[in-house]
Amino acid sequence: MELLRSNLHRVRIPDPTNRVYKHECCLTFDSPKSEGGLFVDMNSFLAFGKDCVDWNFEKTGNPVYLHIKHKKKPDPEDRPLKKPTLLAIGVDGGFDNHEAEYEEEYCIVILPDYANLPYPSADLPEKVRLAVDAVVRAEGAERKEQVASWTADKKLISEHALTLQQIDSGVIIPPSGWKCAKCDKTENLWLNLTDGMILCGRKNWDGTGGNNHAVEHYKETGYPLAVKLGTITSDLEGADVFCYPEDESVLDPLLAQHLAFFGIDFSSLQKTEMTTAERELDQNTNFDWNRIQESGQEVEPLFGPGYTGLLNLGNSCYLASTMQIIFSTRFFCSRYYVDQTLKSAFIAAPADPTIDLNMQLTKLAHGLLSGKYSVPVQEKDGSADAATNSIKQEGIPPRMFKAVIAASHPEFSTMRQQDALEFFLHFIDQVERMNASNPQLDPSRCFKFGIEERLQCPSGKVAYNSRQDYILSLNIPLERAVNRKELDDFHKLKTTRGVEDKEVCPRSPDEIVRPRVRLEDCLQNFSSEEEVHEFYSTALKSKTTALKTAGLTSFPDYLVLHMRKFVMEAGWVPKKLDVYIDVPETLDISFMRSRGLQPGEELLPEDVGDREVEVQKILPNEDIVSQLVAMGFNYLHCQKAAINTSNAGVEEAMNWLLSHMDDPDIDAPISQGGKRDEVFVDQSKVETLLSFGFTEELARKALKATAGDIEKATDWIFSNNAAGPSDMDATSSTSVDAALPDGGGKYKLIGLVSHIGTSTHCGHYVAHIYKDGRWVIFNDAKVGASKDPPKDMGYLYFYERIVS
Repeated sequence: MELLRSNLHRVRIPDPTNRVYKHECCLTFDSPKSEGGLFVDMNSFLAFGKDCVDWNFEKTGNPVYLHIKHKKKPDPEDRPLKKPTLLAIGVDGGFDNHEAEYEEEYCIVILPDYANLPYPSADLPEKVRLAVDAVVRAEGAERKEQVASWTADKKLISEHALTLQQIDSGVIIPPSGWKCAKCDKTENLWLNLTDGMILCGRKNWDGTGGNNHAVEHYKETGYPLAVKLGTITSDLEGADVFCYPEDESVLDPLLAQHLAFFGIDFSSLQKTEMTTAERELDQNTNFDWNRIQESGQEVEPLFGPGYTGLLNLGNSCYLASTMQIIFSTRFFCSRYYVDQTLKSAFIAAPADPTIDLNMQLTKLAHGLLSGKYSVPVQEKDGSADAATNSIKQEGIPPRMFKAVIAASHPEFSTMRQQDALEFFLHFIDQVERMNASNPQLDPSRCFKFGIEERLQCPSGKVAYNSRQDYILSLNIPLERAVNRKELDDFHKLKTTRGVEDKEVCPRSPDEIVRPRVRLEDCLQNFSSEEEVHEFYSTALKSKTTALKTAGLTSFPDYLVLHMRKFVMEAGWVPKKLDVYIDVPETLDISFMRSRGLQPGEELLPEDVGDREVEVQKILPNEDIVSQLVAMGFNYLHCQKAAINTSNAGVEEAMNWLLSHMDDPDIDAPISQGGKRDEVFVDQSKVETLLSFGFTEELARKALKATAGDIEKATDWIFSNNAAGPSDMDATSSTSVDAALPDGGGKYKLIGLVSHIGTSTHCGHYVAHIYKDGRWVIFNDAKVGASKDPPKDMGYLYFYERIVS
């Protein structure tokens, strides 16, 4: 006790602003359930496993720790299996993971000799008791930062429900026997609460569901609310009410009287249909629904180094699938596992290692590759028969890594699904920035390569445009499908017999004939010659049609191919191409090598003056300016804020002001030349263009050129696909990309990320990786030997250069 009293100055009582870590080691994935338990530093409130706590003592000198150990309680045999009612994990009503229950044990430990004092104890100094009590009561920072939940938000009361005007047309709704007024559908029916029309719901991505008659009725009439028949019971809060203008499931506090208007006695109705949330739950609880996840097959679970799963934190599969493949590359393995120990990363880290990307990458690498956490556990499925329970692994939760990587990209900190491609590019960008002072240690360089575009105008003169990238994004030329005849026959059959004919329409997805395109044709399409209209030729002093070809100035160690499966249909509606890609095990891209300016070629002359685009001067909106001035901002600054945000609004202008207060030219007079030094670009519009398959640089450039209009920006991209000579680097490509890795053009397939769903921002991602002579499926925490890797269904393909 005297030893503790002599170190009281090292003990702090956490206040509500302090982050307290008590569920997971900051340097490893040890937890209170681990054999050595967890040690919470009573000064910094960081947590360390048994193997790491000595390092923290050496680095900080903090000697007093709260030791937390969880001991498993006996599992009651009659524990009921509860059905989830929320898209959440670890909360009331969420998914039951069949996790064992634990009892917590605490004690005070003083380093370096590990002197042990019991807790709770009346003999402890008051400061220690208060400090430990606060830590025990505190919600762990790990769980604050990463709540394991899906995107099911609490339903809100709809304003349309409160002001709904119902039309008395004599309609009385019977208690059963419903049918769509416009087709023969008898399921998935919605009652419009304005006029009493019963119509079928939306058609699902796989062809099931309704025929869209309910939503089409809203578009024709504007009647805003509908309730799903079959979900109405005496518990009216459980009824599925949808508001079309808000495009959300909502609460209708007046639902009882709205139903009574049509003669419906809700107290006698029985539930016969799933609500929208329940259907989403059903898909999540039965995720293994197609070949990507190799459902219906007994997948042999794998354990050991390199076979560790990643726990799904709530729609984090995009992160898990991408990081599994990244840490299968030798450069990332070497940088963060072989060549860097956990201790060395910790010593180099700042005071809080949880916010250090290098530390958290090293932690993730050691967690995935060491095999320490890839051990079999008995997974309970709720069955009383132990023989039916399967052997799985728990997986490691990448909470701290996700928090760090999301710090500079707020969207990744949400529980919403994200685009695996966007995450890959963001992650690579962060790694490159972190290693900027020592690029030779940068493992992201293994993905980097140069792209060169060659343009030739009718004058015969050429221009070259060079850039660097980490992914090769490929359009899919459906016209080159190798099963053209089968496709034509299938579509002819549907046209002849009718899409609704039950005998013609396939009942199984396996019976549908999909286009099958060779990957080699996608690559050829990238390099093939295409026309660029409205190209300004500085040689001809006019717009003309130029010919463009593209190639690679260097071949990376790892080639990442992105298949542009998401395209835009008429009306700017995104659509996922239902297509197979024939992907070879080995690939030769030698034909894609670009050689730069060739002997005898003449560059287009630079004539920037003729290319200068006059930018219409934007005058500041005085309403925005006056509101900002009323807040106490400088009038000139407010004018600049309005101009630089294109008069988008007060909030946008204020955000610009707050981030540019320290600009050296903030007090300079507004330029009268008609050009703005900086143009505000709405990030949500950038992300919309990114979902179309455009690069972020091109998306921003297009939005700036079109004052933020997405439709005009898309047209701008297609009509200005090539920049003028003033924007180009016509130097020799070999000098431009001399620092990039390069080698032969032969590659072998080592991994792919596949996507299930209608959009990159919903659904599920799964990785398949070639390891130790076999294909392995990484489906979040599930890791097993793959029997049928879906190589023709990939979204991202990873190839490794073959070194002869």
